[in-house]
Amino acid sequence: MRTALRFLERFTNLEAAAGRIHGLSLEAMRGLVGVMGDPHRDVRSVHVTGTNGKGSVSAMVSSLLTAAGLKVGGYSSPHVDTVRERLTMGGEMIGEEAFAEVVADLERYAAVAPERPSYFELLTAAAFLWFSNEAVEAAVVEVGLLGRYDATNVIDADVSVVTNIGRDHTDGSGDWRRDVASEKAGIIRAGRPLVLGETSIDLREVFAAEAPDPLLERGVDFGVRGAEPAVGGQVLDLWTPSGDHAEVFLPLHGSHQADNAGIALTAAEAFLGAPLGADAVAEGFGSVSIPGRMEVAAAEPLVVLDGAHNQQAVRALVAAVPEVFGAARRILVVGSLGPREPAEVFDELVPLAPDLVIACTAPSPRAVPAADLAALARQRGMAAEAVSDAVDAVRLAVTVADEADLVLVTGSFYVLSAAREALALLADGEDGDDGAALLEEWRDEPDT
Repeated sequence: MRTALRFLERFTNLEAAAGRIHGLSLEAMRGLVGVMGDPHRDVRSVHVTGTNGKGSVSAMVSSLLTAAGLKVGGYSSPHVDTVRERLTMGGEMIGEEAFAEVVADLERYAAVAPERPSYFELLTAAAFLWFSNEAVEAAVVEVGLLGRYDATNVIDADVSVVTNIGRDHTDGSGDWRRDVASEKAGIIRAGRPLVLGETSIDLREVFAAEAPDPLLERGVDFGVRGAEPAVGGQVLDLWTPSGDHAEVFLPLHGSHQADNAGIALTAAEAFLGAPLGADAVAEGFGSVSIPGRMEVAAAEPLVVLDGAHNQQAVRALVAAVPEVFGAARRILVVGSLGPREPAEVFDELVPLAPDLVIACTAPSPRAVPAADLAALARQRGMAAEAVSDAVDAVRLAVTVADEADLVLVTGSFYVLSAAREALALLADGEDGDDGAALLEEWRDEPDT
């Protein structure tokens, strides 16, 4: 496993650098999979993109198809704790030995590829190779960035999914919505189904121009008839082209997850070319687990982890928190990455009325400094402290919280990994000094 990780780390990690190594081209990825014998052509697939929700939809589609009796591989990004999270089979991440073996094979292919691949291209190729070797019957593949020139777009998907269109990964200039839609529409294959979660009428023609068949639209061909909160999640009434699916329990919170469920069910049925039975729907949704999406990581105080990394995701989180979690006080731990605009995130956090914001520097070269985030919070009337180290920030939040409080860790997924480390330290009794003393200690230090 260590050898595999050392090999991958030799290649450019675009998630850390926020750039493209090959410009607007798939030639490097095509060259890499070409020398591998095009393993991606061995497996039928569902390809999922969107500004928000693509990870949740991918997980739900995988779970539904697994419940339908298929051997299902999944590829997603980013990971929270280990890179192996990105490659799954039947909902379980790839084992250390299997991961080491597939990367060892990949190392030989990379040495003879026409162009030097990036870190993401290598991981994507590793997923395709593993799926081919394991003879999976369905691969659910999540786009890394936008769509048209994403490394995953060498596949010819049987079903394409676009969850929504938002301003992520754009500076917001010009007709950005149409530009983003056009890039995401690049995963659509003519004559094959598209499940479209975006409901803006003015963008419909962008997707229709790619000639999907059929074009299945949220609110027209599928959707949510009703959603009621329940212990541990919500009960949904969904409808798809196959008919109604009533009283479906989903162990995830928020109206955005209800919409994601409608998209996922429609995509699974489109892939199968047949309706899913009630038992498969119940099992598929009932067993879905999505780390880092309103995930309850600890109790007393309640610690919730959510990788809401852009304006739309934060808006959905803020709407869901009061409906789901009652708490005496709300303490936020927030870390953010550039080049996104963190000011917009804090604009969305205002209605949540946090009692304290602890800003941290996410463990990434793209991290926005904790002091800058704390300043943005204070400008919006929030009490805020800057704690550079993300692990220390979470430890501080949990230490100063009372048992009835909510500690919400959000922003970058890299901060969620730090939160798990902090919670493990606290569970081992490494809670440091009294919480009030810790807070005073950081108040006495200059912001960093």
